[in-house]
Amino acid sequence: MDVVGIVIIILLFVIGMIGTIYPVLPGVFAIYAAFFVYGWFFSFSDFNALFWIIQTFILIVLVVADYVVGAWGVKKYGGSKASVIGSTIGIIIGPFAIPAFGLVLGPFLGAVIGELLVGTKLKQSLLVGWGSLIGLLSSVVVKIILQLIMIVIFIIWIW
Repeated sequence: MDVVGIVIIILLFVIGMIGTIYPVLPGVFAIYAAFFVYGWFFSFSDFNALFWIIQTFILIVLVVADYVVGAWGVKKYGGSKASVIGSTIGIIIGPFAIPAFGLVLGPFLGAVIGELLVGTKLKQSLLVGWGSLIGLLSSVVVKIILQLIMIVIFIIWIW
C-alpha cells in the first residue's frame, strides 16, 4: 500500500508541474492534494501548523500571481480589460483549438482580438499581444519556481 501512496503522490507532483505550462491541468492544486494523499497513506502527524501555513501561503500566492503576472504583461504594453479577458480565454481555448501552438498563440491572439474589438489599432493590438506572451512566460517561470519550492519543502519536511 505504501508503493501506491508514493506513486499517487509522484503522479500528483508531475501533473502539478505539467499544469504550469498546460493550464487545463490543476497545477498547484495537484501538488497541494499530494500532501493530503501523503497524510492519508502515511500520517498527517508529519505535518505541523507551520507546514500548512507555508504551503497554503505559497498556494495563495501562486493563484493570485498567475492572474496578476499575466495581466501585468498585457497592461505593461497598454492593454485594456478586453485584452486581459481575451488573453485569458485564449490560454484556455488555445491548446484545444491549435494543438501544437495553442498555448502560445491562444493568449496572443486573444489579447490582439480583445484590443481590436475595442477599437485599438492593429500595431498597438499586436504589441499588447506580445505583452500577453511576456506575461504568460513570466507566469510560467514564477509557477515553476514556487511549485518546486512546495515540493522541496514537502520532501525536506517528511525526511
